[in-house]
Amino acid sequence: MNRIDIESTDLNLLKVFEAIYDEGGAGRAALRLGVTQSAVSAALGRLRTLYADPLFVRTGRGLAPSLRARELRPVIGEALDKCRQSLALARPEAADFAGRSVTLGLSDDFEIALGRQAIGALAASAPGLRLIFRQTHSRLAADMLMAREADLVIASGGLASHALQRVTVGQGGYACLLDPASLTPGQAALTVDEFIRRRHVLVSSGGFIGVVDEVLHGLGLARRVQASTTHFAALAFLLRGSDSISTLPAHAARGLAAATGLRMLPCPLAMPGYAIEMGWRTDALRDAAVAAVRRSVLGLLEAFDWMPSGTAIGETPVTAAADNAGHLRP
Repeated sequence: MNRIDIESTDLNLLKVFEAIYDEGGAGRAALRLGVTQSAVSAALGRLRTLYADPLFVRTGRGLAPSLRARELRPVIGEALDKCRQSLALARPEAADFAGRSVTLGLSDDFEIALGRQAIGALAASAPGLRLIFRQTHSRLAADMLMAREADLVIASGGLASHALQRVTVGQGGYACLLDPASLTPGQAALTVDEFIRRRHVLVSSGGFIGVVDEVLHGLGLARRVQASTTHFAALAFLLRGSDSISTLPAHAARGLAAATGLRMLPCPLAMPGYAIEMGWRTDALRDAAVAAVRRSVLGLLEAFDWMPSGTAIGETPVTAAADNAGHLRP
């Protein structure tokens, strides 16, 4: 068996692997690295020989990673980040994060509410450092961190692990979102009767039962769920032009209302609150880039108004399954 000698291995190949994995194609990887596509293709051939695996398989949408490539990505990424970190230590006064990126796992309700602010805050505090937003939710967030698919996560629970650190940044509540054309002139609130009469759109990773249904069941009532979607951003299109309503986290309702012209109203039910947490691996903050993003985003989270006017919070918690949005299914 031939022994692999790191001294005779071109470690620049690892940068090519990272670029192809992240960008999904040799052409885009070449643009990222500032080299020709033929150079990237040649490097990929050497990588395949080195690891005795195809690593990337051509599909209709570019290059898809093999199982071995998915196993290698966190290891290679961590190794390269350690190298970048060592260079930063050599020149601490430069605080140069150019070319670095940090992955933040969150559901799109948090991305809608905080994404733009996070980008702006990081641009001011750590120029050159870029954010990658990755979809997650409370049932996946811990695994995503441990698999090093994310450096930091924002979620509602699911982060209780000895290998992770977490901090609670606030308590969330719920509001309703609907097309203003479906309201009577001057209407500023919903009754429980009207809430039940309307058809509902649920945001969920699966199924048609959410925390709203559990609250209604306790009151001897029920609603009609017309459709279910996995993304909050879809509500901008699913609610417009209908009398349907969606109950969702107030921070997302406020962001969508401001951006789309939909109307945010208080939920007529006393809904349970939920804790909003930020989590990371215990060793993650050794990387100056991750530490910089944590400081920047944590400042935003702690200052954010999670309970705006129109938020309904009850005193009695309700047990419900967590969905892809990272909190209780509304």
